[in-house]
Amino acid sequence: MPRRKPRTRVEKSAQGGRHIPVLLARVIEALRPTDGETYLDMTYGAGGYTRAILQAADCQMVAFDRDPTAIADAEPARAEFRTRLKLLQEPFGNLLNKVQDGAGGFAQSFDGVVFDLGVSSMQIDTPERGFSFQSDGPLDMRMSASSASAPEGPSVAEVVNTYDEADIADILYGLAEERRSRAIAKAIVARRQKEPFSRTLELAETVGAVLGRGPPGKHPATRTFQALRMYVNDELRQLIHGLAGAERALRPGGRLVVVTFHSIEDRIVKRFIATRSGKSKGVSRHMPTSIESLRPPSFQIINSRSLTSSKAELEANPRARSARLRAAVRTADDPWPLDWSGLGVPQLKG
Repeated sequence: MPRRKPRTRVEKSAQGGRHIPVLLARVIEALRPTDGETYLDMTYGAGGYTRAILQAADCQMVAFDRDPTAIADAEPARAEFRTRLKLLQEPFGNLLNKVQDGAGGFAQSFDGVVFDLGVSSMQIDTPERGFSFQSDGPLDMRMSASSASAPEGPSVAEVVNTYDEADIADILYGLAEERRSRAIAKAIVARRQKEPFSRTLELAETVGAVLGRGPPGKHPATRTFQALRMYVNDELRQLIHGLAGAERALRPGGRLVVVTFHSIEDRIVKRFIATRSGKSKGVSRHMPTSIESLRPPSFQIINSRSLTSSKAELEANPRARSARLRAAVRTADDPWPLDWSGLGVPQLKG
């Protein structure tokens, strides 16, 4: 049966925040939703991908999100799609444990898995969440933060107020490749000795004083906020565990689709897929044969180069400018052991 063309739509949270799903048409094209199949959306957010997949085919969806606000805002979608949509409030890295435990029918049971690794527009546009360097709010950034339950891990305020200067610099460079990481860390420590950080604009102003005005359209604190957000939410560990979980959850012929928004995440995804498809580079022909080179591939690459947004999408949604899509098809061979080496993961405190 022909697949129905998905309708592009701007999603809104209960707070009125706007969210335009990035690379939506390319995601649907790569995933190929089909009637009767079952899909995983590992980052529900405002539900843009989930809704488009459910509209494209008479299929079933399971969606993860660690943000309690996203789950609460999903009630209209839950009511609309009823038994076709199941929502789980937990980080997508938990997929690995679910598949390994075989709980909830997660083992080899999905025809497609999609990840959108960007922070959602609603999170950025809600000052109380502390994600934005342009609006004043508490310096938090934990995606699990909720008035109903205690969030996991340290807040950004705890990191910048208590971590050693060298550890702060390592976080900024390792997770955002901030070239002035040492100068920023030094300024943070000097500022907190006078008064601890508690608000987003305090940190943004401190970083801005070090870097000066950035290029048009890019705030000087962009990389600092990105790195600290990724650190407190343990995003790279979640990504690797999520990818390994997807490898185990996909049926043969199932499709993995991942949208990233910066180079470190894209490099990890690229290496993960390339290694498992037998396409990894950098191994000398003079080296002894490795176990990896003999292991049957668990994926076949769909697009050898990452896909990016069209000019029209960039004009409609400037936040899509850094988005990259990579996709692969699951083979019938066994999943590979989880091995972080060669994925380009920075070593950081904690």
